[in-house]
Amino acid sequence: MNRRVALLLPVMALLAACVATVGVWLRASRVEGIEPRLPSGEPELNAEVPLSENVQGILISGAGKPSAYPGEWPQFLGERRDNIARPDPPLAASWTAQSPRVLWKVHLGEGYAGPAVRGGRVFLVDYDEAHLSDAIRCLSLDDGAEIWRYSYPVKIKRNHGISRTVPAVTDRYVVSIGPLCHVTCLEMETGAPVWKMDMVREFGTEVPPWYTGQCPLVDGDAVILAPGATPLMMAVELATGKVRWQTENPCCWHMTHSSVAKSDVPVRQYIYCTTMGVVGVSADDGRLLWKKKDWKIAIANVPTPVPIGDGRVLLTGGYNAGAAMIRLPSGEGEPDELFRLPASVFGSDQQTPIFSKGFVYGVIPGGELACLDLSGAVRWTSGPSARFGLGPILLAGDFILALNDQTGTLVMADASPDGYRERGRFKALDGHDAWAPMALVGHRLLLRDSKTLVCLELP
Repeated sequence: MNRRVALLLPVMALLAACVATVGVWLRASRVEGIEPRLPSGEPELNAEVPLSENVQGILISGAGKPSAYPGEWPQFLGERRDNIARPDPPLAASWTAQSPRVLWKVHLGEGYAGPAVRGGRVFLVDYDEAHLSDAIRCLSLDDGAEIWRYSYPVKIKRNHGISRTVPAVTDRYVVSIGPLCHVTCLEMETGAPVWKMDMVREFGTEVPPWYTGQCPLVDGDAVILAPGATPLMMAVELATGKVRWQTENPCCWHMTHSSVAKSDVPVRQYIYCTTMGVVGVSADDGRLLWKKKDWKIAIANVPTPVPIGDGRVLLTGGYNAGAAMIRLPSGEGEPDELFRLPASVFGSDQQTPIFSKGFVYGVIPGGELACLDLSGAVRWTSGPSARFGLGPILLAGDFILALNDQTGTLVMADASPDGYRERGRFKALDGHDAWAPMALVGHRLLLRDSKTLVCLELP
């Protein structure tokens, strides 16, 4: 036998064994008709790898069961995307006699992705650090047990956390956006895939510096996405993944960490803060209605525009952007700017302010909670003894729930223009960087820090 051939035989045998092992693994891993495939190539561990068109996800069923507990928080900032719980939960007026109670905790991959709730299920965009995969998880609202998990391989390096978006859930579908702009539509009950989209590969989206912060907006039978490329914005049919309309982007205005807001006055439209200004897009056909080029935020644009309901929209930002109130035009043309406030008066580094009963509540730069009237006057601030950092807020009935992002302390205070008055404090989390939006269903409050999701029962 030729000596070179003799030397190669053991190597060939080893390769054959490896191929056979991979084949067995693939056959064993097929779940409900989904065929997982190995990612092509072996990039560096810290490299960001776009999702190949041929890479399939893996669906795994768990032992969790949907809860019979009523209510929903189906998307970013709740049912109407205004961060207000509905119907008003009958919360105790103080936590003196009884404190919130921890129902369950779940460990997560590092990030700031908030939960959505529908049908007794909690939906969350997570990152599986062990398997280097995005994971859309469905948990029971009763005990946090996993009902199903759909994951797909994405190698991504940590950059102040990884996942940071909230899925949108209907009675049939759940739509998510992953850190590198992968859009996934799944069946709500089973997690079975319906369609997927890679906005980077298909439309040329530039991933924002700290990954995708945009949360999908479901409007009727379509999901509204802002690729910030070609196109600027688009409506995609939930059932098929077909693009219904697209908005041209001649100015090359790119994606930010902000999410799309909806306004029905003076005409139905979607409002989005891009890297080069804020725009309004027709909800009927995607036409660009207006743009405001002088609202640009250095480094990171995070808060979502706040429609006031009468054609006015409040814009806020960090990095010395402050705030601006604009009035939308009835047709095409630039909006009127009613007032602009410096960051020292009002603004928001990260969380979207809440508009309720003629007043705006928000965590301003420096971490204090503040109340603003619609003329641009600050009614009160919580003061240096009540700071919340970059933590989230939520409005429930007559109360504001605010979370300190570093200590994990949850505060309940009056939602009133008359002054800041605390009703209770509770140590809810032990970790840090509690930046994710909260979700409230009835008396059950979902909140998280960088590594742990907690479900509380409020008094």
